[in-house]
Amino acid sequence: MPENKYNPREIEAEAQKFWEENKVFEVSEDSEKEKFYCLCMFPYPSGRLHMGHVRNYTIGDVISRYQRMLGKKSVAAYGMGRFWFTG
Repeated sequence: MPENKYNPREIEAEAQKFWEENKVFEVSEDSEKEKFYCLCMFPYPSGRLHMGHVRNYTIGDVISRYQRMLGKKSVAAYGMGRFWFTG
């Protein structure tokens, strides 16, 4: 068991420094790559959340990441008022 207590401010600062130094979130327009767009099902307030929701979003995420591995410019849209980009 670690002797130091978890310090979220310290961890967050380290993570942000790493992201900045490695340009993790820098985006470039690469028109040479084939584009792939994955629209996952929209969440509907027709009942309680269940594992089926997790399953569907996981499938879309995996497919988008696989397409990125194939060299495509991949975007995954999850229909929740924002986009999560995978590459």
